[in-house]
Amino acid sequence: MTASADIKAGDRLVHKVFPPITRHTLALYCGASGDHNPIHVDIDCAKSAGFPDVFAHGMLVMAYLGQALTDAVPPSRLRNFSTRFVAITQLGAKLTCEGIVTELFSEHGERRAKLALVTRDDRGEIKLEGSAVVAL
Repeated sequence: MTASADIKAGDRLVHKVFPPITRHTLALYCGASGDHNPIHVDIDCAKSAGFPDVFAHGMLVMAYLGQALTDAVPPSRLRNFSTRFVAITQLGAKLTCEGIVTELFSEHGERRAKLALVTRDDRGEIKLEGSAVVAL
């Protein structure tokens, strides 16, 4: 993280690009999370529900954003993290997670920053939006 005295509104504190989501990634996430909804790993199930193929778990996309956030800001400085799912993330999507400082303030004797978070695919489509508050 940039020295806290240098941080100002508009600064990008979070930026991480993840490799494309594969079927293998989805299968591993099913096992790790316990979310075995077949729509995420079984193409026949996805097609019967009207989708062209399987797609990523929303919580997998949120986990990517959380990882990008904690790569940029130590977890001990995280005060709040929330997200809103915007769109389905298709198989093969290459996700980019970013966080921009929107506000600087003091609370409980700490200098803090509010971040606007977003996850986009390689076509620029927003998949997840959120916010975080971090102690500087």
